[in-house]
Amino acid sequence: MNPLQDADPLQSPQYSNSESSLVLPKIRASPVASLAGLPYRRSNPSLSSLFASTASILPKSRSGSVTPTAPLVAGSVFSPGATHGAASPASTPQGSQPADEARTLILRSFVPHVGVFASADADELVQQKGLPGGFVELVRPFGERVHGKVTIRDSIGASRSWDDFGIRFTGLRDGIGVPPGGARRSTDSRPGTANGYRNSTEAADAAWLRVGGDVRSIEEVVDRHLAYAEEQSGPTDYLNHKQNTFETPIASSPFYALYLRRLLSGLPMAPHETFSHPVACVLAISSRSPSPIEELRRLYTATSTGDQRLPHWVNNEFLRYYVLVHDEDHDDISKSTSLFEQMKRHFGLHCHLLRLRTNQCVSSDEDCIRIPTCEWISASEELAEIHRREDISDPNIYLHESDAAALRTFVRELTTQSIVPVMERLIATWNEQVASRRRGISGRFMSLSKKWSPFSSSRTSSNPASSNPSNTNYDSLQGFYRPDSPEATMRKLADYAFMLRDFKLASSVYDLLRTDFNTDKAWKHYAAANEMCAVATLMTPANLSSKTRTENVDQMLESASYSFLSRCGAPFYALRTLAMGLELLKLRGSSAADDAARWATKALEMRVVGPVGEALFTERVSACYASRKGTGSMSWGSRRRKAAFWAVLAADSWVKLEKGVQAEKCLSEAGRLYGVDADGVTDLPFEGMRIFMRALSETVGALRRAKRGFDERAEEREADEETLAEDEVVEEISETLDKRPHRKSLVGIGAGPLGPLDTPLSPLRSTEDEPRFKDDQFE
Repeated sequence: MNPLQDADPLQSPQYSNSESSLVLPKIRASPVASLAGLPYRRSNPSLSSLFASTASILPKSRSGSVTPTAPLVAGSVFSPGATHGAASPASTPQGSQPADEARTLILRSFVPHVGVFASADADELVQQKGLPGGFVELVRPFGERVHGKVTIRDSIGASRSWDDFGIRFTGLRDGIGVPPGGARRSTDSRPGTANGYRNSTEAADAAWLRVGGDVRSIEEVVDRHLAYAEEQSGPTDYLNHKQNTFETPIASSPFYALYLRRLLSGLPMAPHETFSHPVACVLAISSRSPSPIEELRRLYTATSTGDQRLPHWVNNEFLRYYVLVHDEDHDDISKSTSLFEQMKRHFGLHCHLLRLRTNQCVSSDEDCIRIPTCEWISASEELAEIHRREDISDPNIYLHESDAAALRTFVRELTTQSIVPVMERLIATWNEQVASRRRGISGRFMSLSKKWSPFSSSRTSSNPASSNPSNTNYDSLQGFYRPDSPEATMRKLADYAFMLRDFKLASSVYDLLRTDFNTDKAWKHYAAANEMCAVATLMTPANLSSKTRTENVDQMLESASYSFLSRCGAPFYALRTLAMGLELLKLRGSSAADDAARWATKALEMRVVGPVGEALFTERVSACYASRKGTGSMSWGSRRRKAAFWAVLAADSWVKLEKGVQAEKCLSEAGRLYGVDADGVTDLPFEGMRIFMRALSETVGALRRAKRGFDERAEEREADEETLAEDEVVEEISETLDKRPHRKSLVGIGAGPLGPLDTPLSPLRSTEDEPRFKDDQFE
């Protein structure tokens, strides 16, 4: 481990040698014989399906791919997602991502969150289908992409339809409180039985695993995928790597896409932003309940004033959606229909009758389909899934096709008939009653009075124990605004507008909040408002001038990253700010490429990433500079040399991590940018860089040979033996001109079955043969 990695506060946890090291023991054996020492078993189809998407970064050999293709593999984290309950083929070729992939990731990461609170009998009914997590685990995959198009109206009344809109189902209290078993989140919690968790501690562990925000877990997940990619680069790829490494540029690395996806997955519930606050809560009971109406009232009371109530900084007045789960195999549908009508009379129209079969489905059934894979899972949850799949061969869970159709209908009705209309109505109300007043003259005057009043926070004592001034709603002791305060309401208004993709309204409200939070010295709220104001501004389709970017966007990104890291000690949010900022700036074209590269470099300077993230963001700096196009025949203004330099630095980072495949790809990209051929760096005019790249190439070759099981000393001995054999052949040719007795050549002559050995290889040689070689003058 190099000193820079030792000093990194966000370095990934150390793994055992059997799992982390990619350099195989140096033995003279076939690579196939060393597969048992690899970090992941090739014979386990479960893990192979989980990591199969790493094939997209590997050079395709002419004899075929070393891993299954994406449409044939379940559980791929890079797959474009499942539609209609089944995996859909990739819309782009493997190894390449669409140009606006980062924008799509941001769109699909900030979506409405829906809490799930089910009764014990409803969870038990779902657990009989093989889902130990209960009702939330069943509906979760179907919410990531709503079936069909979803039409949304913005603040000016214009409607637009989206075919990639989704919602996020979570446990109602996921991530709230102290993690079970200490502050460290366990990644080894596994279901104890087929029908549920062993105890409440394991269930709480599973709830905490669904929460993201841990950079170390993200580093570990990406490192595992990288390890699998290194393992899968077989001998065929090794022989053809020079012809194939130029096919996939580093700008389309799927590992960076995975890093960004896990960074935006499992958003923690926090006071300074409301993206993970529930927009609605699903209260589910089953037809087995002896008193269903009373059970629904009990669930409602638990979420309002009971043990399931959210913290005081969360607005508890969210939508309640009531679901009756009907057992198709054992219960009477007429009774369930009558009960459902009674539910609508008591609780309103936000109700749904979900008809499911309780018999467990297997892959041999005719009408079975595989349950869709969750794309938006946290890094900790994916690590737990990796541990689980190491012990089983088939992790897939199957549903009857009728169940999948019922779940898709349920999610669509919940989204289009309840969640989206409620959010649109609240946005219109808050915008008219709260935000419009803040934009007016009276609102600006009140803001100035807060700033310059003798009782304002800027003139009060800096002691944090002092009471809050009367003209601010910020509680500095607990670090949040009351949910009914104007600041909290406007923050929710901006977040709702962002989730419904009305970026113009969201940007204007975030801009108003920046001033209020700065005046109140609510630094985490101030940083979050700057972050989302910059993101919302860059998400708008309107063109931005370089002056606007410099004066507004750059200032907001700088304020957000500095406040998150220095004032609040939140490196995760600082990294998220920089990652989203650089990706959205990169999409702005050549004019913003330098700005994007600067923010990627900022992430490296602030040391908010671990060793894997350092290599990936170094690659991203190179990709940003490479996207800068020059003008004229001489390409004036391009950044090819800078891009090549950062590609070499990325290769050096990968070499330190012993990732030969990634390092070789970066070296190939650097050679392409420098304009040298793929056979070497001899034509590079910069002597120092030429020597450095040659040393990196030799190190990459050593890593590949070590992975294949070669011993360098054995290679040297083999080379010496070949040299000696060539010398013997030369002597044999010269002997044809000499008629004197001489030692017979050993080449091509075999010993007789019963005669003595012609070559004295052992001490049991015959002494009477020695005079025959005495005057040979061979030596």
